[in-house]
Amino acid sequence: MPKNFFDRWHGLYTLLNIVFSTLLVIALFFFQWVLGALALFVLAALIYFTYKDERIFDKELNQYISTISYRVKKAGNGAFQHLPVGILLYDEEKKIEWYNPYLHSITKSEDTLIGLEITDIFPGLAWKDGVDTVELEHDKKVYEVKIYSDERLLYLQDITKYKQLLKLYNNNKPVFGIIHLDNLDEVALGLNELDRSLLITNVTGAINDWAAGLQIYLKRYTADKFFMITDQAVLEQLEKTRFDILDVVREMTAENKIPITLSIGIGAGANSLPELGEMTQSSLDIALGRGGDQAAVKAGDRLTFYGGKSNAVEKRTRVRARVISHALRDLIKESDHVLIMGHKTPDMDAIGASMGVLKTVQINNKVGYIVLDESNPSIERLIKEVQKNEELLKYFITPDKALNLITPKTILVMIDTHKPSLTIAPNLVDEVERVVIIDHHRRGEEIVADPVLVYIEPYASSTSELVTELLQYQGDQFNMEAIEATALLAGMVVDTKGFAFRTGSRTFDAAAFLRRKGADPGLVQKLLKEDMDQFIQRAELVKKARIMFDHIAIAVAEEKLGQLLIAQAADTLLNMSGIFASFVISVRTDGVVAISARSLGQINVQVIMEKLGGGGHLTNAAAQIQNSTVEEVEARLVEVLQEIREEGGLII
Repeated sequence: MPKNFFDRWHGLYTLLNIVFSTLLVIALFFFQWVLGALALFVLAALIYFTYKDERIFDKELNQYISTISYRVKKAGNGAFQHLPVGILLYDEEKKIEWYNPYLHSITKSEDTLIGLEITDIFPGLAWKDGVDTVELEHDKKVYEVKIYSDERLLYLQDITKYKQLLKLYNNNKPVFGIIHLDNLDEVALGLNELDRSLLITNVTGAINDWAAGLQIYLKRYTADKFFMITDQAVLEQLEKTRFDILDVVREMTAENKIPITLSIGIGAGANSLPELGEMTQSSLDIALGRGGDQAAVKAGDRLTFYGGKSNAVEKRTRVRARVISHALRDLIKESDHVLIMGHKTPDMDAIGASMGVLKTVQINNKVGYIVLDESNPSIERLIKEVQKNEELLKYFITPDKALNLITPKTILVMIDTHKPSLTIAPNLVDEVERVVIIDHHRRGEEIVADPVLVYIEPYASSTSELVTELLQYQGDQFNMEAIEATALLAGMVVDTKGFAFRTGSRTFDAAAFLRRKGADPGLVQKLLKEDMDQFIQRAELVKKARIMFDHIAIAVAEEKLGQLLIAQAADTLLNMSGIFASFVISVRTDGVVAISARSLGQINVQVIMEKLGGGGHLTNAAAQIQNSTVEEVEARLVEVLQEIREEGGLII
């Protein structure tokens, strides 16, 4: 109820009391006038003193209320003046009209600020119209600035301590790591027990000294693995030095036939310790999948690589090949049929390896199909040979037909790539529940989610070599048609440039096995023959090459060229005297700008191509860039080369 209602009720109640008391006094006069007179006197006295007390009460109440208002107003003004928040009013020209004492103390100015522009006082301050919140660094302090453009009002609050605390919190976030000695077993094979112990002691000592210098907790839990715990601040130091322990260990063992290299997996930025552990193991798997001799740092959604300056060392033991072969056999037997698919614009290695996997499927009495959309110059002669064999040709199907064959028991084998986006039909990868990966490229960030089997070996010369080894463990009692064995051999010849690059003892063992199974070297040469027109085009492209950084050749084609011709031009440039790396840029016949990169090993072209969205090997890599011109791609390539050179990663 409203307050004046109670006031009216109180006055009415008092009046009724007086009237009622007066009537009683008058009635008393009729019975006893003496008592009535006395009562009248008492009533008059009560009315007088009641009136007097109410006047005094009203006066004191008004004085109290006025005092309270004054005190509240005074306290408000005092709080406003001494509030530890800077307050500023400005006009339409952003000149200061009024400010409180705290803001004046922030500027440490002895003169008035009125009439000055805000940017003269705080040069680093910028904001948008409306309500905006920005941070400002001023006089070694950090302020949160809230701007209300409509009222032309600005608040500054000191958040320096909060920022310092936040930085301390971020710097102390836990970081896990696993250090793996990539090739300890391979190195130890050629050493006696004393030399082996001495080598391991020296390497372990170098790693422990490195960790101690950075205050990293290090615990060795297997012969070739260390577990490390550190924090975000140390991780930033490691990234600045680009994990120099990789170079230290490699260089200190360089005198060995096979130097020891490290792979490091780092996990950071997780919400829980179990998640951090999973990220760490995943990072190590990626580093190993890329060939080792590098560090993979997974911080939240960011994945960064450091190192990777050496080629993957060939594994002398075939235990892993045997295990993978048997696992693949079991998966094939559990399936109703198998789909085999390589990368877009497949080359001889992708098709040859696909035919090898198809043979594996047939050995296990299952039906398999090779998914191929269309031919291209690099495989044109091979496809013509396949077309002569009607029995083999029926196992080549289009992506649309493959989609109609998918069932819950279907297996998709991805050949010569592990990136879904690079396959002939990425939608096939999405539709099939069980995916197998067989690839020899260094693992990138993109990979199939939850594959049932992964066989990525960057040391291998080609995917055809890997598939040939898998075939050997499917049993010896099988025959191969000449075209099947020849296709596998051709894939190896193409990727090794005639067994000149990335060739190990296992490469020749695989080639010997194929030769025993009927591979025809003469047919290989026929499949790889080059047209005269292509030779002339390649020569013209090589002629246009320019040299950068003394030993890097870059050639840009003006006309549209096929992927095969671009790759051949890069190979030709690499054969020139003084050239350590070559890059050829051209618009392909499908309109995509492509780069083929080659190296002799001094320069890691894989890292360069990854920065352009591609990938590959240390000595052989490529990239495809959509919606761009060759001029733009060339400019970006030069920028990347310059960046890597400044970081010290362009080794020449």
